[in-house]
Amino acid sequence: MTVYDERPWLRLYGDQPAEIDAGHRSALEMFRAGLARDPDGDAVRYFDATITRRELDAQSDALASGLLARGFAPGDRVAAYLQNVPQFLVTMLAAWKAGGVMVSINPMSRARELSYLLEDSGATVLVALESLYGEVARDVVPHTGVKLVLTTSELEYQSAPDEGLFAGITRQRHEGTTDLAAFIEEHRGQVPPAVDLAPDDVAFLTYTSGTTGVPKGAMNTHGNVVFTAAVYRDCARFQPGGSVFGVAPLFHITGLIGHIAISFLAPMPLVLAYRFEPGVVLDELRRHRPTYTIGAITAFNALLDHPSFTRDHFASFVSVYSGGAPISPTAEKAFLEATGLQVHNAYGLTETTSPMTLTPFGSSSPVDPTSGALSVGVPVPSTVVRIKGDDGVDLPLGEVGEIVAEGPQVVAGYWGKPEETAANLPGGALRSGDVGFMNDDGWIFIVDRKKDMINASGYKVWPREVEDVLAEHPAVREAAVVGVPDEKRGETVKAFVSLRDGHAVSVEEIIAHCKERMAAYKYPRQVEILEELPKTVTGKILRRELRG
Repeated sequence: MTVYDERPWLRLYGDQPAEIDAGHRSALEMFRAGLARDPDGDAVRYFDATITRRELDAQSDALASGLLARGFAPGDRVAAYLQNVPQFLVTMLAAWKAGGVMVSINPMSRARELSYLLEDSGATVLVALESLYGEVARDVVPHTGVKLVLTTSELEYQSAPDEGLFAGITRQRHEGTTDLAAFIEEHRGQVPPAVDLAPDDVAFLTYTSGTTGVPKGAMNTHGNVVFTAAVYRDCARFQPGGSVFGVAPLFHITGLIGHIAISFLAPMPLVLAYRFEPGVVLDELRRHRPTYTIGAITAFNALLDHPSFTRDHFASFVSVYSGGAPISPTAEKAFLEATGLQVHNAYGLTETTSPMTLTPFGSSSPVDPTSGALSVGVPVPSTVVRIKGDDGVDLPLGEVGEIVAEGPQVVAGYWGKPEETAANLPGGALRSGDVGFMNDDGWIFIVDRKKDMINASGYKVWPREVEDVLAEHPAVREAAVVGVPDEKRGETVKAFVSLRDGHAVSVEEIIAHCKERMAAYKYPRQVEILEELPKTVTGKILRRELRG
């Protein structure tokens, strides 16, 4: 018996179950159970608007009925090109009720990217914000297989839209499109035929970021979604009686599971604020007093750095998790000091339908004494995480290798890409591409992305370790480290940093700070100070854009 089969981490969950079972066959069944439990409770809170579960059910029934009347068939795909608005949930439920699959599209996608996603997924219906349709989709849709375009507005549902956040946004009707609200009213009262969605049926396609090639559509099944929603409920303690704030974008796997799916399962209201703008988010935290959230640490840092932030903004929260971007021990400590709350770590990928590891609620993640890395948690129940060498063999505890996950949250494969599925998901186990190790208690530590390792004069340098040291400098707000060509060393370490408001520091001071704390081959020889570091919409810093 190997140490992995013994699963030493299970004792860290205390009274939590060793196995997770949400008791539902599909995510739609999960929603309907919450509907039956509290039909007139709030499903969504969006600025000054509220939508009950009963109304969300009625609107999605109408949309599903309308889609079926237009020739939509079970297995067809509906693409959602939306921000964090209530229409996202209506679209998702309607796709399922019509027996179909939802395709979540990053609202930052431009024409080339949108064209690829629509073509690759084979979507026949597009639900888009009017603004995004006019800016991007109008020129793309005619060249795809999309047959029906439904447009809507971020101004919907509200009685008094915020003039700052929505300044300059007006209703725009576009030729060849149908208004979503009018389409729903046309079919209001209609109920689509019952569908029996099985755990292995695909709930949505979520596209990887494409850092190692073209984006791949991960086929997140209903079974995947139900399982990971239950993980948040049982292990992260996102319990009924509160509300979850949608700080992450809904199109991303964190938003799909850590916001929408858990709001269906608990059930609890989901608080939305259109898109992430720190001042607006802080206002909505005060207005709605949510109790749970999960988002990137970069988003939380932006809230803490905002001039209007006070500890009171987080006074209602019970459980706060962070995922999508690494947390340094410095950032964890700063969040605790600013809010009085422990930010818990979570780690997962699109292909694990959100979490594969979590820091159990009420625990703090340990820091590795050698690398200084903060643990990303322990494997969630029903899940086995292994550390494998280049030869595919399990490594002993403490040794660094690729993180590989097996469990009910791992997707069956990539849409239309059998070769990529075979390479990245051999035997149903996900090769994460992340390098890390497991300690004797089952805590997982991520060293870095495998492809980001820097080879400086034959020595391995992992950017994450250098970034954590940079984060300890009081003037540094964010940091990213990459390898750049060097005639003598082959590669050398270059750091990009942004500074905290009101702080000034020289390049020489930053280099000296690292030199005092790291081996000679690790500290950055080059430092560039930027106003902002490039990030994905989910807050993950884009090292590839910094390599030049």
